Amino acid sequence: MDGIRRRLVAERAAARARLEALTGDHDAIVAASLDTNADDEHDPEGATIAFERSQIGALVRQVRGHLVELDAAAARVEEGTYGVCERCGSAIGDAQLEALPAARLCIRCASSAA
Repeated sequence: MDGIRRRLVAERAAARARLEALTGDHDAIVAASLDTNADDEHDPEGATIAFERSQIGALVRQVRGHLVELDAAAARVEEGTYGVCERCGSAIGDAQLEALPAARLCIRCASSAA
């Protein structure tokens, strides 16, 4: 289980770093929009500042959700239920846990939930 704990800690650290970077990007976009008088909504040059803020906001929400899932996975490690499907009770495959360390469902249950 120590390897799993280390993996979850590393995943969490990477997610926190990503969240900090996204927050910095968001702050930079907001600061840049304060210094400009551009008609952002009708700019033919590309994406609007509002669109970029929205896109970063969606990524922030995604990373925060991932952090919640990683915390839940760490709790399952402590409870002794990590790697057990929450729906059917079967083992979650090693390959799946390698790809998605916070997986709650086995492949069969995850496929039927989609």
